[in-house]
Amino acid sequence: MSEAGRSGAGGATEARIAFLCLGAMGHPMAGHLAGAGYDVTVYNRTASRVEDWLASHPGRGVASPEEAAAGADLVLCCSGDDRDLRAVAEPALAAMAPGSVFVDHTTASAESARALAEQARGRGVGFVDAPVSGGEEGARQGRLTIMAGGSHEDFERVRPVLETYARQVVRLGDCGAGQLTKMVNQICIAGILQGLSEGLAFAER
Repeated sequence: MSEAGRSGAGGATEARIAFLCLGAMGHPMAGHLAGAGYDVTVYNRTASRVEDWLASHPGRGVASPEEAAAGADLVLCCSGDDRDLRAVAEPALAAMAPGSVFVDHTTASAESARALAEQARGRGVGFVDAPVSGGEEGARQGRLTIMAGGSHEDFERVRPVLETYARQVVRLGDCGAGQLTKMVNQICIAGILQGLSEGLAFAER
């Protein structure tokens, strides 16, 4: 791995990273971080997922978002939706130290991203909304595309870490821009699927 790929929030692979939510996407993403030599602490609401992850990766498991985030240079999250995101992000942000950065990979709303970014700013914490495209296979292979929103400074600090499991990481603008771009992506995919469905229905008739 290049020196750029080994540096991130905190300066090197010695950076302390917390990963919240070990679902179909989060599990392999956190695994790539551990494989790259980062010091990774993981949290998941269902404890058995933490045990499964620790069975095949070096790292530490904890029982709460607060415990995971305390002392971390960078906190990453890949949850299910806005409600699940807030349930883990808000307590994590409350435990984060000034100068650290929170990165949200959840496909959520731009409104949630901006609200959480405001909460983060109030604590002197950076925030980047960074939804992903590529699905479970892309996460396993470390070939995701990441659409990011946040300050240039925060983005550049976390970009080398995100490149651990992504083939392309692009900043689209300030907080919320990542989520808005993911919405464009979803609309395009939905349109293609709709067109294919109409074509097949016409062919059958």
